[in-house]
Amino acid sequence: MDPKAFFKLSYGLYVITSQKGDKINGQTANALIQVTSEPPALAIGINNGNLTNEFIKDSNVFAVSILSQETPLNFIGQFGFKSGRDTNKFDQVNYKTGSTGAPLILDNTLSVLEAKVTQKMDVGTHTLFVGEVVGTEVIREGEPMTYAYYHQVKRGTTPKSAPTYSGTKEEKKETALPSYQCTICGYTYEEDKGDPDSGIAPGTPFEDIPDSWTCPVCGAAKDQFKKV
Repeated sequence: MDPKAFFKLSYGLYVITSQKGDKINGQTANALIQVTSEPPALAIGINNGNLTNEFIKDSNVFAVSILSQETPLNFIGQFGFKSGRDTNKFDQVNYKTGSTGAPLILDNTLSVLEAKVTQKMDVGTHTLFVGEVVGTEVIREGEPMTYAYYHQVKRGTTPKSAPTYSGTKEEKKETALPSYQCTICGYTYEEDKGDPDSGIAPGTPFEDIPDSWTCPVCGAAKDQFKKV
């Protein structure tokens, strides 16, 4: 079986949030679909080991923030490569509390949807939550981030807890300048492309990047990169 066949499936990229008592948490996710229109309902797959899964099971609510195409990698990494058990993911993030009690992210968000869980299905490594949509709001206009755009243009990576993680390495593209890969999350810094979101211009040699620079996806230090 060729895992690359799954790469042709179309996905979006979202932040899924929930609450448990007076605590909130969120994570990036791509395995979300609308399953019915009357009443409107969504289905989302969340890894059983993730804190967000625990929160949704406890509160039976979740919210979806649909990310814009311009969302920087470090914002996606904040919710995708860090655990709410170790860090406050909402630090310096603009959000408001929705009618369900789940946080609604306002930064880099086109629209938000709130849902109350009606069904849960254990599918092995993940739980499939089906929720009836009880609230929606358009935050601003723009193009939504697709999973393909995230990988091909933003050069983002996939955490191991994601349902679409394959464990296979992407083929290295031949370029005139060398590349350096983060040993923590797999993000690749390509010298010919730089890291514009962090102010690193295309063509900047890796050695010339300030030592204070960190991986735009997971926040790993520069010394955690290796030449590939």
